[in-house]
Amino acid sequence: MPCLVRDRLFFGNIGDAVEVLSGGGGEITHVLSLLSSASISFFSEWRTGIEIPAEEIKKVFVGDVSPKRSLAPEKLLYSLQRAGPEMRLVRMAVPLRDTEEEDLLDYLEACLEFIEEGRREGAVLVHCFAGVSRSAAVIIAYLMKTEQKSLEDALESLRQINQAICPNDGFLDQLKLFEEMGFLVDTSNPMYKRFRLKILGHSYKLGEKIDRSIFEVDPDLSPESDTSEDGSKEGHERSAYRCKKCRRIVAVKENIVSHVPGESETCFEWQKRKSRSSFNRFQEQCSSFYVEPLKWMISVEEGALEGKLSCIQCDSRLGYFNWSGIQCSCGSWITPAFQIHRSKVDFSAS
Repeated sequence: MPCLVRDRLFFGNIGDAVEVLSGGGGEITHVLSLLSSASISFFSEWRTGIEIPAEEIKKVFVGDVSPKRSLAPEKLLYSLQRAGPEMRLVRMAVPLRDTEEEDLLDYLEACLEFIEEGRREGAVLVHCFAGVSRSAAVIIAYLMKTEQKSLEDALESLRQINQAICPNDGFLDQLKLFEEMGFLVDTSNPMYKRFRLKILGHSYKLGEKIDRSIFEVDPDLSPESDTSEDGSKEGHERSAYRCKKCRRIVAVKENIVSHVPGESETCFEWQKRKSRSSFNRFQEQCSSFYVEPLKWMISVEEGALEGKLSCIQCDSRLGYFNWSGIQCSCGSWITPAFQIHRSKVDFSAS
């Protein structure tokens, strides 16, 4: 039997979903399925003899929403279907695995919007296979956002309804990041950039091809570059890091991936800092800074484990990259690392 979490919001497992989808739903009008497969056939594979009628409304891929957000823009974000005996139920099927490496943040905003829509139009059931990790993580995020709760408070609130819930550690880390970003998935936030770089490194270690399309734009060629009305460069400079030799822009502040001085790989944990100002001042003393992979980094695109980072215009050496990591002068171990030596660039502020 699904648990009532809030008015018109239910939480359950695959058995609860089958009961709703095969029986017509009762007061429930929307079903959010968080399973390893988005196909409605998952239910009949789980239990022989179950056939749930469904017709697809549309499929949405990650790249349709934000190509830069995911390492795989072509991956399915969700499938929207009409389902049930009279096709009166709306089902959003999200292909989410229950693993610590799964990128929950890719799917989160679409899930929260669907829950909100379901509650406006009727009632919504959120379920996964066991009703323990995936569905709990999404409902916790919903409570955090709609009730401005901390992760701890939202987790405790849901545990008062169902003590068995236990989102995996990877999901909890991402929910903490969601809280730190103000209950938004902010792709420009430095904490999100650290998270995304960690996911990128994990994909590389698994032997997955890193497509150049997920690299950030070349800042020297970006539309934000200062240009005059006829398309030529203006006389004044942008705020940017420039190659000392040829003055080409190699990075802007938004490309910087911050780290915690003196820490090991825990530098990628997204927890609140008690003294961000002193933390930032310390980082400025590092002999190098670290950036996202950028489209001018030809040596990275070629697939090597490590190598030099050279200016694409004058071939002057700017730094180094290593997918296994580099130790910063402050003692932090950055993994993966795309390092620019401060001595090789100038920072110009407009």
